[in-house]
Amino acid sequence: MDLDTVTEYRHARSRGDLLLGPSERFVAGGTWLFSEPQPGTTGLVDLTAMDWPALEFDDEGGLRIGATCTIAQLAAIPQLDGFTAHPLFFQCATALLASFKVWNAATVGGNICRSFAAGAMVSLAVALDGVAVVWRPEGDEVRLPVAELVTGDGANSLAHGEVLRAVDIPAHALRARTAFRKIALAELGRSAAVVTGRLDGDGSTVFGITAATSRPTVLRYDGLPDAAALRSDAASAHGYHTDPLGSADWRRQVSCVLLEEIRQELAA
Repeated sequence: MDLDTVTEYRHARSRGDLLLGPSERFVAGGTWLFSEPQPGTTGLVDLTAMDWPALEFDDEGGLRIGATCTIAQLAAIPQLDGFTAHPLFFQCATALLASFKVWNAATVGGNICRSFAAGAMVSLAVALDGVAVVWRPEGDEVRLPVAELVTGDGANSLAHGEVLRAVDIPAHALRARTAFRKIALAELGRSAAVVTGRLDGDGSTVFGITAATSRPTVLRYDGLPDAAALRSDAASAHGYHTDPLGSADWRRQVSCVLLEEIRQELAA
């Protein structure tokens, strides 16, 4: 779509270039930005010229995902020794209802910053305790869990001029066993519930509910919970919502069913 209010487009090549004017916005892949009118936006600042590495493993085995990493790059992440959570990356990527053209343009950071309930990269980050690295216009940075960055369906805590630089995934989460389920009312429809589970090396477990709730839901246990406890915690979680893709009650029930499947898979 032509954005007929935009009169300036510039590339950011240094951190100083990231200072936004009052009516400027950041753009990377632009797959959502160019899909509908953006009233009040007169300038775009392109992040791709910052040349942030897409994927970086550190010496401890943790992973940094650059905000401008595309969905296609993430889905093709190499399998390394001890990278037990590797299948989850492709599974979450395919939870994004998109063509291969979108995969090659849409970015991890853009999906997270748009913060839709069905954001597939939000699902991935929540499942693996991803931490958002946010650059502030004052020159410093803040770090907070992606599960806390997203505050509602299409809402987050980013202020004007703050930019998501990367998402850091800790090594222990990459070494964990994971499980994944998703459901939609239509075979090729947008995800109505995405549920993940993770069994860490110390025996603790983490379960995530996204898409079904307006903001991410994270359930943590010292060990593998029993079926009744997990169902009770999932059923009482806040934020199940109703839209044309499913009612809140249906989303609650299917999330409980899918979580039990994941619990059994992790227990096997």
